[in-house]
Amino acid sequence: METITKITKDKGQFYLIWLSSGEKLRVSEDTLVRQRLLKGQELTESEIEQIKKSGSYDVGLQMSLNYLSYQLRSKKEILDYLKEKEILPEDRKTIVIRLEEMNLLDDKIFSESYVRTLMRTSDKGPKMIEQQLKRKGLNEEDIQHGLTFYTMDDQVEVAKATAEKAMRRYRTKSFKDAVQKVQMHLMQKGFNREVIDLALEELSFEKDEEQELDVIRKEGDKLWEKHRKLDPYKRVMKVKQGLFQKRFDSDLIQQYFDEKELENEV
Repeated sequence: METITKITKDKGQFYLIWLSSGEKLRVSEDTLVRQRLLKGQELTESEIEQIKKSGSYDVGLQMSLNYLSYQLRSKKEILDYLKEKEILPEDRKTIVIRLEEMNLLDDKIFSESYVRTLMRTSDKGPKMIEQQLKRKGLNEEDIQHGLTFYTMDDQVEVAKATAEKAMRRYRTKSFKDAVQKVQMHLMQKGFNREVIDLALEELSFEKDEEQELDVIRKEGDKLWEKHRKLDPYKRVMKVKQGLFQKRFDSDLIQQYFDEKELENEV
């Protein structure tokens, strides 16, 4: 038998029940009122266990409601959250069922909302979003339901914006190399080949000859300096090989060496 020595207010709608043994129980306001808990009241061991059980459920439910107030969550996210908060396993499942009954938890609706949000605010393609939904514990049916809202037209528009941004990042590369890197970037973001081709076709990137020549001069000079210890013939071959590997056009490579030859003559 233990006695309630005091009852204090805790965060939110919760209270702490202090027992004569030094133990304290965290309960919701509903539990406090429903079980008529008062200072000085004596409690049996079974009554304490009952308070713990009801407290775990009530606290877990209130925590879940607060967690959901910020944004939609998947079932797995709620279960993981409740586990982190040390809510009893049996209460976690009961809380999830209760949240579903309250229409506050639905993985199909979550999937739809998640996809709609990411297609508007991120540069991610369907494959990457699918992977993220799997990590959030959604089943295949709910994932595919959400992805139906990411139409081909939407994918192409997002891919175009992503490609334009990436192209600016690769402006120090050869045109061919830059385009290839943009394609790889889009694939890594989760877009398929068809979407990538359509996006690049609509963008119609054009090579700027002056910029390309400026880039090849910088890359060529780096390689020229790198291989400065080689004899002239091997040095030229190494630089040419390096420029070809960087996917510069042969005519631009020749122009670079024509300029280099003139420099040496001077």
